Amino acid sequence: MKRDIFENLFVLEMTNNHLGRLDRALEIVREHSRVVRFNNVRAAIKLQFRDVDTFVHKDFRDRTDIRYIKRVLDTRMSKADYAVLVEAITKSGCIPLATPFDEKSVDWCVEFNLPIIKIASADSNDWMLLEKIASTRRPCIISFGATPLKDMDDVVTFFEHRNIPLALNHCVAAYPHEDSECELDQVDFLRDRYPGHTIGWSSHEHGDWDSSVKIAYAKGARTFERHIDINSDGAPVAAYSSLPEQVDRWFKAFHQAVEFCGTARTERKLPLAKETAYLDTYIRGVYARRELQPGQLLTEDDIYLAIPLQKGQISCRELMLGRFGHKITKTVGADGAVMIDSIDSPHSQNERLKSQIYQRGL
Repeated sequence: MKRDIFENLFVLEMTNNHLGRLDRALEIVREHSRVVRFNNVRAAIKLQFRDVDTFVHKDFRDRTDIRYIKRVLDTRMSKADYAVLVEAITKSGCIPLATPFDEKSVDWCVEFNLPIIKIASADSNDWMLLEKIASTRRPCIISFGATPLKDMDDVVTFFEHRNIPLALNHCVAAYPHEDSECELDQVDFLRDRYPGHTIGWSSHEHGDWDSSVKIAYAKGARTFERHIDINSDGAPVAAYSSLPEQVDRWFKAFHQAVEFCGTARTERKLPLAKETAYLDTYIRGVYARRELQPGQLLTEDDIYLAIPLQKGQISCRELMLGRFGHKITKTVGADGAVMIDSIDSPHSQNERLKSQIYQRGL
């Protein structure tokens, strides 16, 4: 299954911070997409889709004392407005995504041709909704905030059996949560339990935009999510939402983490030239304890090891003693360096190895 679509993907969650206003939503897209382009990252701006008329029961629509119901009703946007937003996100250079909270909203994801569908933690065991989402055959990202382990196993198996790419977000579903509640070791847990799936980090801490992304990346997380907002119009900003300048810090911290971690995750890295040169200064060279004559087979009594290693000299790394060891081909004076050209060995018969030996040392 192709999962490259998730690799190093940042999901900028608009949630209901548009406050039901298209103009505010477009300003969020404008300001945050500029930061995305400036930092040269791959990012999606994510919306939330709800068919409000069915999502909230008709008998509860006047219950303004219930915060989350009031929030859903107050931030209602029309399908036409969402169409404008999806087009604006695409033109901004970002990827349009959405979290559908009901079956009709899944149809909107298809109609708007969204390349990825996000599944909220609260819906990680809503099997009617999951069946509908899976029917689209689109790659999905799911957050596992407070999801029971059996449900996690079941939903992963569900998508695997359908051959639908699925990224798994470690998430602490508290808005906001403290640094001490990040539980980033869960990235290791998810990588070990669900090999082959991209693991992500959905972040809601409110005091630090640098540390968790660095730690999560180093642990192997490859998709990252934060809520975004603006403060240019005086509207209150939630503690777990990030302003453009904070998202800028977040992206820069990611780039630094990538730089620190390097490029070789699955094989031994190639050494830096300056790294090799430095270590070569501490490699002991082979010196003759007494004069050595052609035809003589080197023994431990014939040589000693010391620094500096000289260009063309064999070192402790190439030294071979005993029956299948080095045979002297040219006279070496007492305390003289035993050179690659004065011995008969596999190293002296390989021009590439000889060249490397002549390039190192003093």
